[in-house]
Amino acid sequence: MDKLIGIINRGLSTFCIVLSSFLVACVVWQVFSRYVLNAPSTTTDELARFLFIWVGLMGAAYTLGQKRHLAIELLEQMLENKPTKLGVLRLVINIVSVIFASVIMIYGGGKLMLQILASGQVSPALNLQMGYVYSAIPLSGVFMLIYLSADFLTNLRTLKCEKQRKVDSVANQFK
Repeated sequence: MDKLIGIINRGLSTFCIVLSSFLVACVVWQVFSRYVLNAPSTTTDELARFLFIWVGLMGAAYTLGQKRHLAIELLEQMLENKPTKLGVLRLVINIVSVIFASVIMIYGGGKLMLQILASGQVSPALNLQMGYVYSAIPLSGVFMLIYLSADFLTNLRTLKCEKQRKVDSVANQFK
């Protein structure tokens, strides 16, 4: 599993860097064409919007995998001295996050993407199928689910080790 996570990390980080570079180039060209050439480019304006969507969603998945996403750690700090309860809390957080990624991102986003593809909606400037733009939602959800599954397994192993350590500690007291 660690090998798969490493491959996904490298792929997503490279993908986000490339998309961000194109996004910056589009925005710079948009500003240049609007203020210097007095002829704003509609294609780079639209492309920048779509790239921003993709960078945001793929970046969110990558950030989740790096454990650098926004989190409120108040409960974790309160349970710092209680490793078993902290482990259970982390598992509960994983389960809630898996449900979100599965139901909202993958199922809901996939359903939305398929509906948009079926409708044949295209973007005005690029004439791009909008379903491809929306495909960032379920794809991001898949990456989130992979990261969350790996984290869940790690937290489960940690919790089992902690419980075993407690059992061993109690057993050693009676020797």
